[in-house]
Amino acid sequence: MPNHFHILATPLVDDGLSQFMQKLATAYAMYFNKKYKRTGSLFEGKFKSQHANDDRYPKYLFSYIHLNPVKLIQSDWKEVGINNQVVAHKYLQEYHFSSYLEMMGHKRKESRILNSEPFPNYYDSFSRAEKEVREWLAFSA
Repeated sequence: MPNHFHILATPLVDDGLSQFMQKLATAYAMYFNKKYKRTGSLFEGKFKSQHANDDRYPKYLFSYIHLNPVKLIQSDWKEVGINNQVVAHKYLQEYHFSSYLEMMGHKRKESRILNSEPFPNYYDSFSRAEKEVREWLAFSA
């Protein structure tokens, strides 16, 4: 997404997520500022987090995060449904800034920074996860 990102993470220590996000945001801002010869903050505010305390919520988040790029080709899809499911699904498969392909079993150089180990806890197979994404795409208001 051009103006935000989502991370589904499991902290290993107390306050680990906050520390990780602070380091990530600082490092990325430093990289970005150096690359584009700019100064100042890059992000509008602090990160937001929400505890996924219901077993169903991480599964929902998986779909929400990976379907988020559809807004770039049809901003109102959640209100009116997808105009063209084939185009939307192809877009998700080609959207470079997502872990969707890795979660479907494909590997890219970016895969090195992803941990899909918790993935099987949400779905019993890649095909079931793919089916769920397609069901969301088939949603009509």
